[in-house]
This record gives sequence, structure tokens and C-alpha cells, in this order.
Amino acid sequence: MILTSLKTDQNVFTIPISWIPEEFQWHNFIEAWRIADFGRYFFNSIFITTQVVIFSLLFNSMAGYAFAKFKFRGRELIFLLLLSSMMIPGQVTMIPVYLILKNLGFLDTYYGLVVPGLAGAFGIFIMRQFMLNIPDDFLDAARIDGAGEIRIFFQIVLPLSKPALSALGIFTFVGSWNDFLFPLLVVNSDAMKTLPLAIASLAAGQYVQSWPILMAAATFVTIPVILVFFLGQRYFIEGITMTGIKS
Repeated sequence: MILTSLKTDQNVFTIPISWIPEEFQWHNFIEAWRIADFGRYFFNSIFITTQVVIFSLLFNSMAGYAFAKFKFRGRELIFLLLLSSMMIPGQVTMIPVYLILKNLGFLDTYYGLVVPGLAGAFGIFIMRQFMLNIPDDFLDAARIDGAGEIRIFFQIVLPLSKPALSALGIFTFVGSWNDFLFPLLVVNSDAMKTLPLAIASLAAGQYVQSWPILMAAATFVTIPVILVFFLGQRYFIEGITMTGIKS
């Protein structure tokens, strides 16, 4: 992808294949950025992904905390039903979700792109499994000192759950950043396009028919995902490792 982004259109299809460009075409990246309103598309993707990550971590961790530390009637059955929902393909729920968003007036809005990703069984499962490892003695000591459940959650549970939050944050970021099918269903206007939709339009020849420019656009779309993974790699591995361990 990177090597192709630095070639000319003629060098892409040379036989035998020329892996290293004869002359690096750095202007392809500038052309890819200018060929369409990629500044707007980047803003859309960053804004939507940031909102989804923040609120997904909050709501999933709240639900995970309830399933891990609170005892209530039907807890295990409800959690089992929640896990069973992971077996339902997203294509099955896509039409009902679309109809709900349509009735709420959320089509072609940021709400329609953010709200469906705010919580999910996978995120709740990860947070619940990790929070099972947090000793109940910490929570009981805080309650004896007069701390309420909200304070315990934000000042004790969340700081201890950083590895799981980092792992879930990376999963959520990558999933939201790369999501193509659902935004394709919800978005109607060019101004609301996300980066995957813009890349698809570029690949279809809507703006220009050039493989080097397409690969240049795909390269700078991929960079944020790589950076997020490497910045949170240590917590990501630790969170995944500890998620399946119950002390």
C-alpha cells in the first residue's frame, strides 16, 4: 500500500513488478488530501470515534461493574442472555436499528452514527470479567468510610480497570474508525461521510481514477489505528490476559 502510494500510475502495472518506485511521488499524498473534502471526512471520523469510545467505555464499564459486584435476582440469567446476543449477526439487527433511527430522526446525523455503538455485549463481557478480579475488600472498605457507589465506581473501580479499559478502547476505536456498512446505511449527504465511505468513493472512481492516490488516502487513514495500537499496546495485552482470569 505504501509503496504503491509513492508510484506513478504507469509504474503500478509494470511487468515484471517494480516494488521500489523509480522516483518517490510524495505529491500523491497532497493530491489525495485535496481531491475531496478529506478534512471534513477526517473530522467526522475523529468526532464519531471519540464519542463512541468515551461513552462506550463508560456505559460498558458501568454494566460490567453491576454484573461483577452487585447481587440481584436473575443476574446470571440476564448475563447469559446478554452473551447469547453476540451470536446474532449484525446484518439481522441492521434493519430494526435503521428503522429506530429513522423514527427518532437520527438518519444522516452524528446521533445516528454514535448512539448504536454506545454499548454492547462484548464490551460488557470484557469489563465484567476484569472487574471480577478486583477484591471486594477494597469496595467494602470504601463503603465503611462512607463512600457511595458512584464514588467507588469512579475513584476505585475505574482506576483499577485501566488495562481492560485500554483493551476495550482499542477494540472500540478500530471498530468505529473502520466501520463501513452501518455509516453507508445511515449517511445520505457528502458532508456526513466518514473516511471509509470516502475511500470507497475514491476506489469507485468518483473523484479520480488513480491507484497511487487511492493507496495514499488509505495510508493516512490507517496511520491513526496503528498509532492507537502502539500507544496502548502494553495495556491492551495486559487487559486481554487478565480478562479471562478469575482470582
